[in-house]
Amino acid sequence: MPRADAQRNRARLLEVAEEVFAERGTTVATEEIARAAGVGIGTLFRHFPTKEALLQAVYLARLRRLTDDAATSPSLTDWIRHAVEQSRVKNAFAEALTEAGIDPRGAAAEVHRDLLAAIDTMLRRDQSAGTVRPDLQVPDVIALLAGASRAVEVSPTSQSQVLNVLFAGLRP
Repeated sequence: MPRADAQRNRARLLEVAEEVFAERGTTVATEEIARAAGVGIGTLFRHFPTKEALLQAVYLARLRRLTDDAATSPSLTDWIRHAVEQSRVKNAFAEALTEAGIDPRGAAAEVHRDLLAAIDTMLRRDQSAGTVRPDLQVPDVIALLAGASRAVEVSPTSQSQVLNVLFAGLRP
């Protein structure tokens, strides 16, 4: 088990890296992230041997939070709204990983399985409550989420309209 200060440093680095990458893009230098986290570059590289390892850790942390949110969301539509709002940054991390030669889906396989299970639970719950059409399945939700996320990237001002159309289509 790592020392408490090492655990704090790692958590701080992940938090700061996520904020900096989200604000300024994934091309920010690791030295800037270390400085913003208040640690030396050696500390950053002890926890994350490469920038790609840091990007991957941030991507997995975001995906894990999205999964945890799915497990506690009051409805599928609430969760989709939240996921679409988060998608621009998540997609930027996935693209940066792909450019670095890392398959984001492969890197996140375990979290992705948990996410699919959480979506399945939400979907079944909402279908049983009669708030979501009964013919939808998890792959349909994933496809709709992916499409809405990309649509919002193309036209951020249309997010509300995109979600309204999507939610109308989810209703029975």
